[in-house]
Amino acid sequence: MFENLLSRPNFMTFIILFIFGLTIMVTHHNLIKKLIGMYLLQTSVFVFLVNTGAKFGSTVPILLSAGGSIEPSNYANPLPHALVVTGIVVGVSTLGVSLGLTIAIWRCYGSIEEDEINERLE
Repeated sequence: MFENLLSRPNFMTFIILFIFGLTIMVTHHNLIKKLIGMYLLQTSVFVFLVNTGAKFGSTVPILLSAGGSIEPSNYANPLPHALVVTGIVVGVSTLGVSLGLTIAIWRCYGSIEEDEINERLE
């Protein structure tokens, strides 16, 4: 099983990015570090979606001529790639809003550490 995973470096990249992102989000108390972990987690999901949408020997799903038979197995599915592009836009927007909220938290509480913010809230 381990040899099978090593033969698929794209899948290993997904696993490593996912684990790093999740670990950073859970273990760190700094809000900026949590946002970096969230972004790594999003990137790992994008890598996974692109890899599932790729097919060896396929072509783009654009029909050049109306005549003849069409074999669906010859074409790649464009949906995962379109979802990834949409996800990237949403992810960057979410990151920008989150950074803005982090700046507002820092201005209000004077810190971006979760523990210090929770102490001031109590």
